[in-house]
Amino acid sequence: MRSILIVILCSALAGLSMGPVSAATAQKTAKECRAEWRANKADNLAKGISERAFVKQCRAGGGTAAAPTGAAPATQATGTAAAPVTSGKSAGGTSAVPKATATPSGANQFAEEGQAKARCPSGTVVWVNLKSKVYHFSGSKNYGNTKRGAFMCETDANADGFRAAKNEKHPT
Repeated sequence: MRSILIVILCSALAGLSMGPVSAATAQKTAKECRAEWRANKADNLAKGISERAFVKQCRAGGGTAAAPTGAAPATQATGTAAAPVTSGKSAGGTSAVPKATATPSGANQFAEEGQAKARCPSGTVVWVNLKSKVYHFSGSKNYGNTKRGAFMCETDANADGFRAAKNEKHPT
């Protein structure tokens, strides 16, 4: 009898500690996910997790995003070009970081978004189309998807003679 009371009491306490069911299953907003990513920005960049991929997985209910399979950790810029990304699949099977199809040829050009973010942590990272000399912002359909391109800081892209795509607005 006494053991049954203990089990019932423990079950009741466990139920109270979980809180309301709707709060536990509620989907996070993109703003909450971005705040969570920024709180662990250095760690996420070291693991090669882009903010975009983290927010996508966070909103899907995956909690924290996993590092992309086959991606090397982001490192500080050394002025040398990095090798292109060949596999950008995350644990969920979706593309975490857009694939670069050509080796970036200039200084401050990177094959991985995380490397460019490490170079300019407070600036905007853009995808530059090396052939047309036009760059695209995150969220654009061309971001990371042109045949010859690289990730760069927007300030470096402007200094190298690239310009923003006319049909895109600067993210705030």
